[in-house]
Parts: sequence; C-alpha cells; structure tokens
Amino acid sequence: MIKRRILFIWITAAAVLIAGGVVAGFTVNSSSVTAYKDQDGTKFTFKTQSDRFMRYDKDGNWKEMFVKGVNLGATVPGHFPGELPATEEDYLRWFKQIDEMGANVIRVYTVHQPVFYSALVKYNKDKGDDPLYFMQGIWSPEEELIERQDAYAEDISKQFNAEIKKAVAAVYGDVDVPQKQGASSGDYTTNAGKYLMAWHVGTEWDPEMVKNTNKKHSNVPVYKGEYFSGTQDASPFESWLAGLLDYTAQQEKHYGWEHPVTFTNWVTTDVLSHPGEPLFEEDMVSVDARHVQPTGWKGGYFAAYHVYPYYPDFFRTDSTLQTIKDKQGDFNTYKVYLRQLKAKFKDMPIMVTEYGVPSSVGISHFGAGGRDQGGHNEQEQGEIDASLTRDIYDEGYAGAILFMWQDEWFKKTWNTMPFEIPADRRSYWINVLTNEKLFGVLGMLPGKEKQITIDGKLNDWDGLAQNEVKHWQGKVPGIQDMRITHDEGYLYLGIQLDKNFDPKTSKLYIGADTIAGGNEPSALQLPGKKLGGGAPEALIEIGKDKETQVEIAADYDFHTRLYGKDGYWMLPETTKGQDTPFHPWKLAISLQMNPPDTRFAHPFIDKTVGTLKRGTTDRSKAQFDSLTSWQYSGNVIEMRIPWMLLGFSDPSSLQVIDYSPLKEGRSFSSVKTDGIRLIPWIVENGSTAGWPGGTAETMDVNDIPPYTWKPWDTVHYSEQLKQSYYTMKDLYSHIE
Repeated sequence: MIKRRILFIWITAAAVLIAGGVVAGFTVNSSSVTAYKDQDGTKFTFKTQSDRFMRYDKDGNWKEMFVKGVNLGATVPGHFPGELPATEEDYLRWFKQIDEMGANVIRVYTVHQPVFYSALVKYNKDKGDDPLYFMQGIWSPEEELIERQDAYAEDISKQFNAEIKKAVAAVYGDVDVPQKQGASSGDYTTNAGKYLMAWHVGTEWDPEMVKNTNKKHSNVPVYKGEYFSGTQDASPFESWLAGLLDYTAQQEKHYGWEHPVTFTNWVTTDVLSHPGEPLFEEDMVSVDARHVQPTGWKGGYFAAYHVYPYYPDFFRTDSTLQTIKDKQGDFNTYKVYLRQLKAKFKDMPIMVTEYGVPSSVGISHFGAGGRDQGGHNEQEQGEIDASLTRDIYDEGYAGAILFMWQDEWFKKTWNTMPFEIPADRRSYWINVLTNEKLFGVLGMLPGKEKQITIDGKLNDWDGLAQNEVKHWQGKVPGIQDMRITHDEGYLYLGIQLDKNFDPKTSKLYIGADTIAGGNEPSALQLPGKKLGGGAPEALIEIGKDKETQVEIAADYDFHTRLYGKDGYWMLPETTKGQDTPFHPWKLAISLQMNPPDTRFAHPFIDKTVGTLKRGTTDRSKAQFDSLTSWQYSGNVIEMRIPWMLLGFSDPSSLQVIDYSPLKEGRSFSSVKTDGIRLIPWIVENGSTAGWPGGTAETMDVNDIPPYTWKPWDTVHYSEQLKQSYYTMKDLYSHIE
C-alpha cells in the first residue's frame, strides 16, 4: 500500500487557526456527510493548506488526501456535447463503475443537465461518509476569446460571469435555466453542494490571446477583490482571472459554503521555459497561478494543469528534460517536467486535472518512451495511464484526474479532421483513426463489436439478422463464400476458402472500389490479369503478419494529396515510373517547419496506420487485443476494416473523399457513393490462382454488384469497461 504523508489537525471546541482566521469548529452531519462549520455558519468539506489538499473526515479531523479521479463528458455516441443526452440511468451506472474503480472525484467541464446533479445525490444517498465527489468546471467563452484576442472585451466578461453564476446556482439547485441550443438548461432543484470538491474555472488559454490581452491592457490596475486578488506581479490576464475566481467565490458564499477554487491551465502557458520547444507559440507567454491569491477565502486555492506526455513537442525534443530514465531505458521526460513544475509551486497545491493516452489505431503525436497520442491497445493504454499517475503521485502533486471516462465519438483531431466530412456527422460513426475519440476507460463500441468476435470463426455471424448480412454474389475459384456486414465502425468480411489458408504460400487480395477512378494493381499484386471499367481506391492485402495491410491508390492517397506538391509540399516528389500504384496508408504526426517560423528545423514525420493486426477480439482469451483487425483459422479468414481506410469520410451518409483537387484552404470534398464493389482474388506462388474474371485475362469491375446500405441517423453501440479500467482500479487501490 502506497502511503503519502498524513497530517491530522485535531478539531476541538477550542479555537483553531484556518487560513489565518480564528474560528470555532464543530461537525455538521447532513445526510451522513461530514462538514466543518465556521463561526459565521460557513461550511467546509475541503480546503487547501500549504501544498496539501485537505478533507474534513467523520472523526472531526482535517486529513490530507490525494485526489484521484476521472473527467466525465456529457455525451454518448450519436450526439454532440451541446445535446447533453446522458440519462439518469447512464449517470447512475457510470457513478457506480467510477466508484468501484477507486476514484474519489469526477470532474465535469461544464454545467450538465439537472439530471446529473439529482443522480449524483441519489447515488450518494446510501454512501455515508464515503461519497463520490465532483469537481465543477465552468466553461469559458472559448471561441470568442480566440476570435477577439482580448479577455477584457465587455461581452466576453459578461458571458463568463453569467456562466459562473449559472454553474454555482445549478450546483446548489437554485436556478431554472431557459432552454438554449447547445447549452444545459432546465429546473435545477437538487442541492448537490455537499458533494462538491472544488471549482475549476475556464478552459485552456490560447497563448496569442493571453499575450494580446497583456499588451492591450498593460496599464490595467491589479485586481483587488473580496476573496481573490492579483499580486503585484500579476499580468493583466492574471488579474482578469483573479476577478473571475473572486466572482465565483462571491456566488458560492450566498449558499453558505466555501470550496477550493482553481483555474484551468496547460503546458503551453506554464511557468517554465522550454529551450527545446521548436514552436514559438508553445512557449511565448505564461499564466501563473501564483500571481492570484485568496485574500479572504478560507476554502483555499490550488493550481491545475492539463499535462499530456506527448504535447507540446518539447517532451521529445528538449534535452533539458532527458535526465531520468524509466525501467526500459527510455527518458521519462514527463516525470522530469512534473518535477520542474512542482518546484515552482512549493507553497500551494498543484494537480494534474487532465492526462492520459487513447486506445486507438490512429496516432497524432509521438511522446518520449512510447507514450504516444494513440497507437495503443487497451492493455497498453492502461499501463501508460497507470505509469503517468504514478509519476504525478510520486512527484508530490495533490491530485491526478485522468482523461477520460468514456469514449467520445464526436471528437476530432488535427491529422484526420480534413478527411472527416461533413463534420456535423462525426458523432454518427466511430473513426478509430481519430485518437481523440478513444481516450475513455469505458469503451463505446460500435453496434456489432459484441456480436461479431474476430477470431477466424464465423459461427457468431449466424446470429445476425438475415437482412444484416450479404453474400458476395460473384464466383472466385478458391473462395467458397464471402459474407459482408458493417456497423458504425467497420466493414466486416467473413471468407471461406476451398482449402486452409497458408500465408507462407498464398495471399488474399480484396480491392475496394467506391467511385470512378482508382488504380490498377501491380503485376506482383495481380499477376497476368487486368481490371476494366473501374479500379480500387483501396487494396486489402492478407498474407504474413508484417505484410497484411490496407493500401490506398496512389492517385487517391489523402496523405500524398495533402502533404505532397499539390498541398503543403512536405513529401518528396516521385518521378514517373518510380511510384507504385498503391501506397501504405499513412497519417501525419508532425509537420515540417523551419526558421524563422520555428526556433529550429522541425522535420515532417508520418506513420503507417493501415497495417492490420492479427489477433482476437474475444475478451475471455489471454491473446485479446483491442486493435485486432483480422484472424484466420483453417479455411476461414475474418476481418474488420476501419471505414476511413476504405476512403470513407462519413459512412453514415455513404460519403467518400473524391478525386477533385484540394479546395481553398487545402480542404477536401466528398461525394456520395453507391456502395463498395469488392474484388477478391488469390495469389499463390506468384500467380493468380483465382479471381472473379474466371478464365478471362480482363474483367469489368462494374459487373460486380456493390455492397450498399441505407444511410443512418441513429446509432447502435454498447458500453465496455476496457482493460485500462481494471489497470487503473488496481493502481487506485494502492494509492491513498
């Protein structure tokens, strides 16, 4: 059992010192929740003291605690956050699972619907003195701040203060919010204040906005408030923040409570300098929590940072962080960063309130020691999340709140966003190439993932409704049958061959043709045969493990079009005759940049993501791997192919990326497809052993009927606790 230093402050009827004020303390027991009560009647459950976060316990003691929790979103698949679709049933189920994982707090970014607060009170009703707490985030007018580049703009401050007032009243069940599109609303009648742990104000700050605010308002006086003030060193932006925290405290004081308060911060606006960071904007300005101080708020104050191990790039490029190695011999730059940051906050608590890695096929940033943003299966996700938590704990932080509880289908990330169009349909399908969607320790699985187990057996396909499975209608020597189905995440194929599959001597190819265009496979891929009337946009190659992949037609290749000579021109140009008809499916990881735009040269980096991993999706097996794409057994080959690898920008409306030149702003366009024409063939010992053209040397692709489906606006999904959940549960049981 890991133990942190424990401080007891025995509370008696005698006067005690709290944050500089002399008060008399005694226990208030309301619904079995213990609170400390000040002489003026103000109640406390939590406070900060020096660099510690304290909780008042049932025995009348102030006891140091390590905050361990998860961030909770407000949505489910098929919805965007502003729709706030979670139900009481959802919340109660999630609360129980989070509690059983060993977390002691949930952080929410914004005001949820009234049902969140009523459900939490309902859940905690029988929890006695060990409830599940929550940390209430207050969303900033983020888009307006970026657009206006001025935090002091009157309409921005007005919006922010209104959101603060709404949040406090909602927590205490004292507001009826009119309906407004994209925002929470309703009659908040449940007082959840006794389960509040802290206020978490704002979102990550745009450094250009912070810098411009400081420049534009350089003469603004330092904010001096009733409960929070700026110090003499406070920048104009930090003074603005002091005003927000003061207003939050004023609003809560009306309800007779005081809770610790913080504002959101992140690495990009931290208080350290990073000589190894190539991008100026990632190290151009600081927002310093030490420049805001509580002046009459006994609930306390702490610093909060979002710290991921792969962003910004200095986590892998800054040699000043390469001083501590992990067990594998890799530099643990995350731990060094945490140590350097904590050294700046010796006299106030600091928490990491966002961190973690996703369990996704796609990847968008590399981190030191393999702590990348994506490319991890569930087991790897759990191991990394746990190691990050240990680093935070060991470096003396007051808390660690993992990102994220549930997968979020609506999310986007920079290197797949250009290909997900139309953008307003992202929540209707799960693109496993977009890592941002898969941070959760609770998986939100597409509709058939629990119905079809990828294991090289097809008996589970027999349980699907007849109209959900189609049989490929052509004939190929060597192939008995090919079943096809799909869901919100994948195209599924179940193939029966005439004889056992041997990847040492045979390869199975499947061309996927969605629109006019495509490329003719090479002579090695389709020996002695030719396609006519069309050609594949994508080519599935099934063979040895290292060979098995989805490739994309050279003329269609999103990656080449966006980053080659017709786009950003960061890829080397190939001359005629050098290029192959199909390219590996790649995603950009880091763009090429050079001085004076950056401090030093920053090379273009990409990563192949079209490789198909062989394994099983059977969670009862030791060989389970959440990133499994295919398996074979005897004469059966079974696979699931992520939609984007086949060129789909939105399968829910049958949209695929088209061949047209990039539009202004280097943006793609899409077109509706009739479906997918699947063209299977077998190559044995370098010769085409069977293909749909029979004995002919050429076949017309248009003779193959397309596999198609009806557009969908309603999604089917299932929840699944990931392997990472159980890894975190084990860790939490050893941390106090």
